[in-house]
Amino acid sequence: MQFCFTCKHFCCIMGVHGLTSYVEGNRQFFTDMRFRDCRLVIDGCSLYFQLYFNSGLDQARGGDYDIFAVLVQQFFAALSECKVQPFVVLDGGMDQTDKKFKTLLERTQSKIRAAHALSRGSHGSVLPLLTHEVFIQVLSELGVPLVQCISEADFEIASLAKQWGCPVLTNDSDFYIFDLRGGYLPFSFFQWNNVSGRATERYIPARQFIVNRFCSHFNHMNKQLLPLFAVVTGNDYTPDKITDTFFRRVELERVPVRRKSGFNRIEGFLLWLSQFTSPVDALEEVLEILGGQHKGNLRMQLSAGIQDYQLPRTSILAQYFSSAQPALPNTQGLPAALISQPEWLLKAFASGNLPSLVLDVLVHQKVLLIVQVENSHQLSSHITSLSIRKTIYSLLLLEKTRQDSQRQQNVTQRGRGRGRGDLNRQSQGMGGQQCDTPCVVDEYDRQDLNLKKNTVEAHLPNSVPQLNLTTIDKAPAQVRLQVLLGTLGMLDHILPPLPPHFCLPVCVTYFWMNNSKPKPSQPLLQAMLLGLVYGDLSWRTAHPDDPLYSSKSASSVCQRLSVLRVNPGQRRGLDLGVAHLLSQWQSCMLAGLYLNQLLCFPLPEPRYAWLFSGTLLHGLEAAIRGGHQPESLLAGDTDAWQLYSILLKAITSTAVSATPRMSRGGGQRKAQQRGRGNEGRGRTSGGRGRGHGGRGRGNRSRGMMPADSDFDYRFALLNCEDVWWP
Repeated sequence: MQFCFTCKHFCCIMGVHGLTSYVEGNRQFFTDMRFRDCRLVIDGCSLYFQLYFNSGLDQARGGDYDIFAVLVQQFFAALSECKVQPFVVLDGGMDQTDKKFKTLLERTQSKIRAAHALSRGSHGSVLPLLTHEVFIQVLSELGVPLVQCISEADFEIASLAKQWGCPVLTNDSDFYIFDLRGGYLPFSFFQWNNVSGRATERYIPARQFIVNRFCSHFNHMNKQLLPLFAVVTGNDYTPDKITDTFFRRVELERVPVRRKSGFNRIEGFLLWLSQFTSPVDALEEVLEILGGQHKGNLRMQLSAGIQDYQLPRTSILAQYFSSAQPALPNTQGLPAALISQPEWLLKAFASGNLPSLVLDVLVHQKVLLIVQVENSHQLSSHITSLSIRKTIYSLLLLEKTRQDSQRQQNVTQRGRGRGRGDLNRQSQGMGGQQCDTPCVVDEYDRQDLNLKKNTVEAHLPNSVPQLNLTTIDKAPAQVRLQVLLGTLGMLDHILPPLPPHFCLPVCVTYFWMNNSKPKPSQPLLQAMLLGLVYGDLSWRTAHPDDPLYSSKSASSVCQRLSVLRVNPGQRRGLDLGVAHLLSQWQSCMLAGLYLNQLLCFPLPEPRYAWLFSGTLLHGLEAAIRGGHQPESLLAGDTDAWQLYSILLKAITSTAVSATPRMSRGGGQRKAQQRGRGNEGRGRTSGGRGRGHGGRGRGNRSRGMMPADSDFDYRFALLNCEDVWWP
């Protein structure tokens, strides 16, 4: 993790340690340019980090995705105005070699500390949970070409830009090392919101970095020495011990300190390298300085790092972007665990329709859960959505685990002469789900202020059928829907009255109501539904082909709700109880949309940017708790009130009718469900009795209900119907 002098906090900027600060502090390394009428390869992850953090958007209250989506649209509109053709490349899963895993753990631990600081009103930098999904969906709506790589995207981005001879837009210092004819445009100097020039020659003011120009400032050093410079100086793959040892022993020219101590070390090392004409000679000298009895291992390690900067002549992504129906990118060199995976899954991942979590589970059977701003003294918000992730893990792993176990049992049977009865007893279970070999995933999540590994066993609810991963895309839609609704504890007859894009959010909200701890209060649930209505109206009034386009009554309601937003810069007075519950909702939403994606969208994809606005929801909850009523906030627009009523009825009627519908099938079925706890249809681990939290002490007054039974809570909602309904 490096400090970004543009956004003034720590960001996940990959690359060579300290190089960005050094280069950006020296104007002579850049050429001013008027960027227009050109292809542009964009580091997608860097772009959405920079757009979000540089714009002062909310982080402490869960994020404002609606405002972020508008920013993304404005960015690509600026490119279009200047006739720039964007091609976005995104990072994928963790590196198959695991050589960077320690760095990822350290960064996640840093994010936990940053999130805690934000929760206490201090400074920090945490990207809201759904940012990545909002970004991909907006690009899809805009028709921007996009690809998601199998692992880290730097090498693929550089290879594509080299073949096309066009520049790269990112904020990754590795691109000061790659030799690109089109150069590198640091986001820090890319003034996309300052489009200039005449109407026919619009351009974006930018600064371009070219390796040849850079090397000319260091005695015209051989540019092939730069990869060795990067590896020795220290990047995400070089152990700190190598870097520290080298600079402790080498004698560098004493360069005057510029701005901050440490910059002179980079400049001194570049001048030292410039005395060599051959990278081979320079490497030998570095090895001599490092010395020691492990010289052979050091040579292999440094050589492997240098090779990471050697670009091929052609890029696989060039063919991917040029094809009308893109073929699967990078089919060569896939991790062994992915070679046998179905083509539909790999194509869906490449197009951004599956998350990196899928590959991390398939390749490593481990997942780094995304940090959120929440109450650090309570359990992680991701505990709430655990049962959804268990279903995802089972769909990804159980069939393969069952097959592996079956093969092992066959070997054992042949070796020991076991009978068929013994074999059947070992392999029997719910649809063949259970087997001798445990199917587990290691989840790395917050516990207090520390990152902890939790081993999770993949599991399907008893009511959910097991699907074969290879043929999920061909499974009947009703079966795929059954898996989704069974996991979320929702009944399918509730869905028809809902607008299609609200089906998944309503299911997730119902699941959240029944699994969050403590329970969300009535004002918070009302605020959540009002937030959904606000998002829908805001989207519809802005689209010319919608009946509500420019509707004065709908716009008036949106304005009335929007003025209740909390100031995103307001750090003091964060309601941690509300923030924690909303973090639980976001975790459920993310897991729910992942499951929906893996099941090939049995429910329509919702408009992610318009589902959640943290500053709005915090403001609405406070207003309702202070006496405002949903009816008065939606007054004057019958469409808004009707939508609110439909959403409310779907959730509350499900809450009442779920128990008898689930109980059909006799006493044994009831007993199974009562014993299932958190694995059943959305019930909490506390079963049907009192929750672990007693009767609502502590944070009860802010966004939380007493931890009484689901039955009491559901009917408490219905008893307020005379307040909510006209």
